[in-house]
Amino acid sequence: MALIPEDFIQDLLNRLDIVEVVERYLPLKKTGQNYSACCPFHKEKSPSFTVSPTKQFYHCFGCGVHGSAIGFVMEYEGLGFQDTVEKLAESIGMQMPKREGRRDEAPRRQLQSSLIELNTRAMHFYREQLKRHPRAIDYLKRRGLSGQIAARFGLGYAPDGWHPLADCFSDYASNPQLGEVGLVIDNANSGRRYDRFRDRVLFPILDGKGQVIGFGGRIIDQGEPKYLNSPETPLFQKGLELYGLPQARAAIRARNRVLVVEGYMDVVALAQLGVEYAVATLGTACTPEHVKKLMRLADQVVFSFDGDRAGRKAAWRALENSLALASDGKTLSFLFLPAEHDPDSYIREFGREAFEALIDHEALGLVAFLCRELAAQVDLSTEEGKAKFLFLAKPLVEQVRAPALGVLLRKKLAEMAGLNAAEVSQLLGGASPMAARQASAPAPSAPQAAFKPRQPASGNGAWGGKSNDWKGKSRDGWRRDQGRDEGAPPPAGERQASDLGFELLQILLAAPKYALELPQNELPANELSVSMRAILRVVDFVVEQPEVPATGHLLEALREDTCAPLLASAFAKGRDIYREGDEAILAQTWQQALARYLLLMEKPKAARRQAELAAKGLSNLSADERAEYGRLVLLGR
Repeated sequence: MALIPEDFIQDLLNRLDIVEVVERYLPLKKTGQNYSACCPFHKEKSPSFTVSPTKQFYHCFGCGVHGSAIGFVMEYEGLGFQDTVEKLAESIGMQMPKREGRRDEAPRRQLQSSLIELNTRAMHFYREQLKRHPRAIDYLKRRGLSGQIAARFGLGYAPDGWHPLADCFSDYASNPQLGEVGLVIDNANSGRRYDRFRDRVLFPILDGKGQVIGFGGRIIDQGEPKYLNSPETPLFQKGLELYGLPQARAAIRARNRVLVVEGYMDVVALAQLGVEYAVATLGTACTPEHVKKLMRLADQVVFSFDGDRAGRKAAWRALENSLALASDGKTLSFLFLPAEHDPDSYIREFGREAFEALIDHEALGLVAFLCRELAAQVDLSTEEGKAKFLFLAKPLVEQVRAPALGVLLRKKLAEMAGLNAAEVSQLLGGASPMAARQASAPAPSAPQAAFKPRQPASGNGAWGGKSNDWKGKSRDGWRRDQGRDEGAPPPAGERQASDLGFELLQILLAAPKYALELPQNELPANELSVSMRAILRVVDFVVEQPEVPATGHLLEALREDTCAPLLASAFAKGRDIYREGDEAILAQTWQQALARYLLLMEKPKAARRQAELAAKGLSNLSADERAEYGRLVLLGR
């Protein structure tokens, strides 16, 4: 996201109509001021998916998904942020800006286009060769594949020989891009060139746009390596791509499940027999980027591995790369097949229903798999074994950011180690929610974290000018200045501000215009709740725009911010309270909440003034000061 200027993204959103964008993918029906449809992200019989043209936002009351036009296309097509922005910009004729420090952008794009064209030509050549080689066709038939499934995945055959691709490319001997894209190998010693793929069934690898970015080759007879992939190229990075994703996307969305297997043939064979939501990593362990992509695709991610040592090792790598990304709203599980089977052989012997029953009932959840693997390394019948068990668990537990999952993981570890949850939380860090509140609450004598008041521009009122008190700092650095991480639960003393802050957030997201009326520059540090900090983000964005942004634009701008989950929660709650068009009710609620907010700001000032007067001694106060003191006492109650 940092590579694309924020003003370009906002300009793009201003020019897009979310109703028109969503209708490119599913039919919408006008219902009052909004549009509705059955949600494309989960199964439902009656429509709960709504699109608001005024807020430029979509929201499903069934599964809770929501976002802007950019977010919808990302979720629906499984694209990354940059690819989505480029696709939407192209759809309305907007020119993507040149990125700072990337003057070679145009040549790079031209190179990518040229390499994709070479791969596409090679794919068609290999597909034609498959038709001409009965031996390769017989191999696919023996594996149970039909001509239809081979065509769906674009399977081909690379003939045996040193340079069959010369029949496809007239400049085979001289075109350097054939080497750049990995179709040929240039021998540095002899200076001779030859095809990379020879006597192999070929599986084209497509990116999210359906473009050919590489190939995987499976040897027909015995030999090594069994699988051969394209090398890393300007188009193809193994750690970012998943084989079979374009073909599986619709089934993944319909089932809300994605199955990750180890081989190309597993993906194709599973699709042949009705399990069409499978994808494969490309000759590498599952990376964090893979996990991010998978979790955008579905709520349930299942990793399927062989039950041998190599399979368990691959599963453990997937777990390690998933811990920091795990979410309470998503499930990550691990399926281990019997040692004599892979997904292809298992589904052929026992059928699709048995295979899916295995996924439903035998897959281990993340917590169960982690605990099982750690327990296998120690002797839990001894005190020393239990100590080592917790020692091994600590660096893994520390990575888990999902609150509920973290609590449940610590609870399970405590049960296995024979300790209570509080003891394990003390040993491993990340205490229970109640303990976290107590730990984060300041001691009575502890000084409060310094907070620099937000200074208004002179002559413009509380929010007439732009706030600059934390400009130039990173957001993480700014949060450290405030003395507590933004994601931490608020201390008990902040509950009043926190509850009011969440209510204000709901209103601000329903009507961002009210951000211009919120004078929060005098808010003292001891009242700065997590919700109030999120409000700072919202107001900062709104006041810097030339006009009040739509809700969808606001949330899109803050989608990568640490306050994004809280904003999403406030928006979802507000949708249940404030109906579209209830402007009078919303305005009245805002005035009441604002009055409470202003009173909240006055209390710390009143307390300080009351202390000043009390320090003088009541007998030394003037009549006016005594009257003022009485009012302050009443205000503080």
